[in-house]
Amino acid sequence: MTDMDRTDRLAAFPISFFSVVMGLAGLTIAWEKAEAVLGLPPVSATLLWLTAALFGLLAVAYLMKLVSRRAAVVAELHHPIKLSFFPAVSISLLLLAVATLHRQPALSEGLWLAGAALHLGFTVYVLGAWINHTHFEIQHMNPSWFIPVVGNIIVPVAGVAHGYPETSWFFFSIGLLFWLVLLVIVFYRVIFHPPLPGKLVPTFFILIAPPAVGFIAYLKLGGELDAFARVLYYAGLFLTLLLFTQVGRFAKLRFFLSWWAYSFPMAAITIATFVLYERLGGPLLRPLSVLLLTLLTLIIAGLLGRTALAMARGEICVEE
Repeated sequence: MTDMDRTDRLAAFPISFFSVVMGLAGLTIAWEKAEAVLGLPPVSATLLWLTAALFGLLAVAYLMKLVSRRAAVVAELHHPIKLSFFPAVSISLLLLAVATLHRQPALSEGLWLAGAALHLGFTVYVLGAWINHTHFEIQHMNPSWFIPVVGNIIVPVAGVAHGYPETSWFFFSIGLLFWLVLLVIVFYRVIFHPPLPGKLVPTFFILIAPPAVGFIAYLKLGGELDAFARVLYYAGLFLTLLLFTQVGRFAKLRFFLSWWAYSFPMAAITIATFVLYERLGGPLLRPLSVLLLTLLTLIIAGLLGRTALAMARGEICVEE
């Protein structure tokens, strides 16, 4: 590979690569919860090290791009779709804060503070870009637009434990408000306009994440297992069932990094199901939790294998 080839690949290094960290962090937290609830073998510690190492590697690579290919970064910041993936960086920090909460509380708090501050900055920036845009159209709208604003719902999951309840309520309120706003726009987009291009179809799974994470965050904020909590959980569960009825359509898609959109939402509904089983018990929630954890593990294993294959073939980090 020539120096020019390496330069071109660095310029094409996508910010959406951080969605891989989100998926692996979600898997880590799901296994940690399963170990606590079901007494499964300790797997989460190894997954945590893998996730942290990958985050560090991707962060270094993107910083190199920022330093040497600033124009390419600016182009992503002005892109109507790629813009929404920048908060995947701050969400990765927030998820690592959750994953390290019980193992290394001091590190977890540092990650949480950095992630929350960065995510607030991204939220303000993205909303400002949406409000003052000159080139966005309804065809640009897709479920990845949930990432910047609804990622705020993740903040309370570790924030309450670190002693920041009011800050956590602040972020939770932002995420909940814009979840409802964007949900209406997304359904208007997909029903009354041409279908999403194949590359963006996997982002439909992002619809699962807001109610599933919202359920977990609401309970962390001191909410009871009341009607509102149940609405959040069962909304997420229904969206999961709805999307699995479309599995034939998803299976026909060509591989893109956007396939990682399957991962974190699946982790979110898996964790939420374990949380509900822990609260309610019952004969159905335990096997459902195990089923979702199994599916999540298989999905991410498949995604890792397919991503490695795509990298070996030179299909990733290429100019679009």
